[in-house]
Amino acid sequence: MLKETFIKLLIKYTDDKNRINELWIEIDNSYSNPKRYYHTLQHLDSLLKQLMEVKAQLQNWETVLFTLYYHDIICDPLKPDNEEKSAELAEKRMKEILVPNPIIEHCKAQILATKSHIQSTDSDTNYFTDADLSILGQTWETYSHYSQKVRKEYSVYPDFLYNPGRKKVLNHFLAMEKIFKTDFFHHQLEKQAKQNLKKELELL
Repeated sequence: MLKETFIKLLIKYTDDKNRINELWIEIDNSYSNPKRYYHTLQHLDSLLKQLMEVKAQLQNWETVLFTLYYHDIICDPLKPDNEEKSAELAEKRMKEILVPNPIIEHCKAQILATKSHIQSTDSDTNYFTDADLSILGQTWETYSHYSQKVRKEYSVYPDFLYNPGRKKVLNHFLAMEKIFKTDFFHHQLEKQAKQNLKKELELL
């Protein structure tokens, strides 16, 4: 479904089938990198399913789809600017197929919003960042597998460096008045997410 949805999105802007295929291969290769354990095609697939549930609430579905495919296309555990680099690459690729500038700018803003996941004045952005964080509110077993995958992605760091950084991330979310900004995700996932975050924090 990921590839088909991507192709359907791009044919609205270009009839160059070879270029569409090249852009898909770039996404496929990026998210299939063997050094990735969580930020993979499976993550994108899960995101797409989550967003399909709230599609009727979204103002610009195409923008959200571009954000989905490009928000983690750059993922280097050693660099602090993955979101910025992902937004830059998204802009470059979208310009190549003549996507209108308002959509490009909106997409870039949504990608950058995944850096802090704070409340946005834009409803679509809140739905996207909520879907991006939905793993936090799953069962402890599912959440535990997720946290282990994140640890593997950052395996270059020993525990004495990783743990303080991970604790900072967990406390960042726990300090939020609301982790999930939309009613749909908040009602479903907020309580479980806070329990999971606290439990991981205790285990570190």
